[in-house]
Amino acid sequence: MWVALALISAVLLGLYDVLKKLSLNGNAVLPVLFLSTITAAVTVAPFVVGSVFFPDLFQSIQMYVPPVSAHEHLLIFIKSVIVVGSWIFAFHAMKNLPITIISPIRATGPIWTLIGAILIFHEHLNLLQWTGVAITLVFFYLLSTAGKLEGINFKRNVWVFCIIAATLLGAASGLFDKYLLRRIDRLAVQAWFSFYQVVVMLPAIALFRWRNPQQERPPFEWRWSIPLIAIFLLFADYMYFYALSIPDSMISIVSALRRGGVLVAFSVGAILFREHNIKRKGIYLLGILLGILIISYGSR
Repeated sequence: MWVALALISAVLLGLYDVLKKLSLNGNAVLPVLFLSTITAAVTVAPFVVGSVFFPDLFQSIQMYVPPVSAHEHLLIFIKSVIVVGSWIFAFHAMKNLPITIISPIRATGPIWTLIGAILIFHEHLNLLQWTGVAITLVFFYLLSTAGKLEGINFKRNVWVFCIIAATLLGAASGLFDKYLLRRIDRLAVQAWFSFYQVVVMLPAIALFRWRNPQQERPPFEWRWSIPLIAIFLLFADYMYFYALSIPDSMISIVSALRRGGVLVAFSVGAILFREHNIKRKGIYLLGILLGILIISYGSR
């Protein structure tokens, strides 16, 4: 069952990226991100309130959000700061880069998580893991050559640096999750994170409005794909955490399957947005995923 849950999470995560691209094409970035975070907060609010007044009911449907301490609230808030920072970079990159360039770069996330684990948790790589890292980095370099064919220089393009920064912050969030989920209930983390991401976004929105007079702001257009960004991410994360909560599930396999969501984003995005050099970039993406699978297998 946990394998099926991981696959569902991967598909939802891939569609989440496609919805971001649909929402951001020719649109203002921060309002899109802010509205999607509000959607997430509104969606989880009934479960938080219901868990206070009807705990038995919500426990029976496995949607109970337990109370957390002040210290745990602080930890979840820190996670929100990291993730919102990653999203701000990622949303700007998603607006300005082809999704077939973004998806392979995002797929390298486990490498940076692994490097962080070495530095922070003093973990050691075995031969298989080093092999996976080498394969992933080789195909990442080849991806940069494909980007040049579309006028995207990985060394000079600010949006490439944005998606790399988003990926690094995402890896930091993954490492922090490893610490967080050992101490706090997964539904409590997901629910309160959804509230705190709105709190973190408010200063960013205020700064955006202050630095950009109304006549100079990028135009914003409402699209129904905007609230769906949050809905798909909530369900993807719920399936992911649910899979991990099953006793015989394997984190290395679940993480590898979830990473397969980039194949959905790449395939649907390539068709929907009619992007170029699909075959070449597809081969490089598969090479990156092969490296990630080898790393995951070596981590068993």
